Amino acid sequence: MALSGMLLNGASFHGGCCRHQVLLSSLGPLLSNSKLYSSYRRPGAGPEKKPSWQNVDFSFRKAFDHLKTQLSLLRKETQDYLLGPGGHPFNQHLLEQTRVLWQFRSQEDLNKWVISSDEEIGGKSKVQLKLGRNNQAALLYGTLNTEVPRDGETQYSGYCSMRARPAVGSFNRKKYYDWSNFNSLYLRVRGDGRPWMVNIYTDPFFSHQKDDLYSYFMFTRGGPYWEEIKIPFSKFFLSSRGRVQDNQHPIWLDKASLLTLGFTIGDKVDGPFQLEIDFIGLLNDRAHREEFAYEAYDKNTPV
Repeated sequence: MALSGMLLNGASFHGGCCRHQVLLSSLGPLLSNSKLYSSYRRPGAGPEKKPSWQNVDFSFRKAFDHLKTQLSLLRKETQDYLLGPGGHPFNQHLLEQTRVLWQFRSQEDLNKWVISSDEEIGGKSKVQLKLGRNNQAALLYGTLNTEVPRDGETQYSGYCSMRARPAVGSFNRKKYYDWSNFNSLYLRVRGDGRPWMVNIYTDPFFSHQKDDLYSYFMFTRGGPYWEEIKIPFSKFFLSSRGRVQDNQHPIWLDKASLLTLGFTIGDKVDGPFQLEIDFIGLLNDRAHREEFAYEAYDKNTPV
């Protein structure tokens, strides 16, 4: 920005040359999305009276406001870190037995989630997300279609999903959840009797782990009544690209890797579906003693 100011104010040319031509050649690659970089004029339209470089908005106010917002977020994060885990005193953190992560009472709560389906790969499943009756729950509904796209490559189709947006901290840094004080996921839902997959996404350290996923089944009973579902974290199993892995290990619940959570339906049954979610929370069940539900063994057993 300082370079553009010097070019505009300090350059002098002979023969009627325009200053913005030098600015164009100097800053063109940086301003490829602006009107300055484009010289196209529609047929029949007269030339612009104002030089094109004046259309570029070098707004110091917007930059200052954005910096001020990010610094305020950083200040709050620092205060919460100094206060204790999760912004709570340490003694309160140790005695905490329940925590509500997501609840759905407004459109702002729904905006924290994204939905997707096999339409991304050419499928025909449909999915929608909206507030339920009296704005007291999230209603995920749609139609599942297992027809495989005729592209010669896709072999399976028929899924819909709902996933929480990863939390973002100050200056667009990734934020991770710390669930190490709890041992179970706790939900209040109302379904139509169809099974769902509850997925926990982690941030991989190596690139070949980017498709790793921890999952477990959630069976809804249908009917008009709400049900409260408790899923211990020890039940979640590791899969990658839809394949259950031989080498299983528990989820790391600390803030080093836990990224977000989601739901997927893909039971290979064509037809409508719906799932209402009141809230999603955590539970520290003192009666649950299981550390891991699956056998852990060496992939290459020594002879």
